[in-house]
Amino acid sequence: MLEKKILHIDINHCYAQIMEMLYPELKNVPMAVGGNEERRSGIILARNLHAKKFGVKTAETLREAFDKCPNLTITAPDFSLFIYYSEMVKNIYREYTSHVESFGIDEAWLDITHSQKLHGDAEAIMYEIADRVLNEVGLTVSCGLSYNKIFAKLGSDLVKPSGRVVISKENFKEVVWPLNVEELLYVGFKTQEKLNAVKIMTIGDLANKTKEYMQDLLGKNGEMIWYFANGFDLSQVMENGYNEPVKSIGNSITTPEDIKNRTDAKIVFQVLAESVASRLRDAKLQAGVIAISLRDVELRTISRQRKIKQRTDISSEIMEVVISLLDEHYPFFLPLRSIGIKASDLSDNAGVYQLNFFQDESIRKRDKDLDICIDEIRDKYGFEVIRKLSTDLNKNLTDFNPKGEHVIYPVAWFK
Repeated sequence: MLEKKILHIDINHCYAQIMEMLYPELKNVPMAVGGNEERRSGIILARNLHAKKFGVKTAETLREAFDKCPNLTITAPDFSLFIYYSEMVKNIYREYTSHVESFGIDEAWLDITHSQKLHGDAEAIMYEIADRVLNEVGLTVSCGLSYNKIFAKLGSDLVKPSGRVVISKENFKEVVWPLNVEELLYVGFKTQEKLNAVKIMTIGDLANKTKEYMQDLLGKNGEMIWYFANGFDLSQVMENGYNEPVKSIGNSITTPEDIKNRTDAKIVFQVLAESVASRLRDAKLQAGVIAISLRDVELRTISRQRKIKQRTDISSEIMEVVISLLDEHYPFFLPLRSIGIKASDLSDNAGVYQLNFFQDESIRKRDKDLDICIDEIRDKYGFEVIRKLSTDLNKNLTDFNPKGEHVIYPVAWFK
């Protein structure tokens, strides 16, 4: 039986590299793809190597990036463009295997186990694909080759840019175990803190604990990352065309000015709630959990969520939960810099609604019909032609279209 050969390929600083390819003058200056500095909206989505030298990092705010690099050039994201070039790259991958699983726009796993019968050994395939992407599309990639998905992903992250790393059953203890534990996929900031608190500093420290110890420490997540650290990942690379079921739908926004009080927060949340509700309906999904994310001017973030009794895709019902969470958990000692809404515990109900004997369903139907009517008007005539009157209280805060502009920079969700 052939040993699994899994390749993970990452387009180096994808968004920034695409902009450099299209506008070569950007190759010579510190540059990042991100939001609008005048409006303070957004975060750093990608940065080139010049910006990296100044310490600019992805997912930090534009203000933080400019503090490090005052001469930083910011270019606006164009996701249709990024998706176009990403698909060109992935079409090359698909010539080698029917198992190409995307991990975001810029990354993918390839199962090339059986591709070796046609294209040579796995390592040769890795180099051939990388060369083709550079010569045919103009982009550089980093590659990790291993016998499982977790180590393949880790390998592609080890050497940037344009690394080619092989992690095998024979060398993984030497290559993987000395790395800091946060380098392991699914070990986020909070998990890292818990692990470091009990002197688990490296992936090897984690691997050498017992599975039972990790279960007691972190529950199912502890067991999962223990398996990963020891190379026991048996997950398969999905076939072309497979789409991971949507687990959540959300929008966040960093506003042009601080959100100083409940009224400010409410009108911004109104715009976000309409977007989340509309996207739920587009996906024919309803949510059972509503969450909010709040980030204050000192960059501290909290998130709170609530399970609701009746699943919904109606903006007024989402708003009711959102404002309740806001009132319960944020007294506005400090203004807010960014806020967000996320809907999760999603269910495909295909237009079927659970009735509630304790409320007037005609009101619920009215609110749903109103949402649909607003969507139809916006789809036909544009987002700005219709809006709730309350959002005119401060147009500087509410003059954005999170659904149409892809304003999805949820800083708190990355942590």
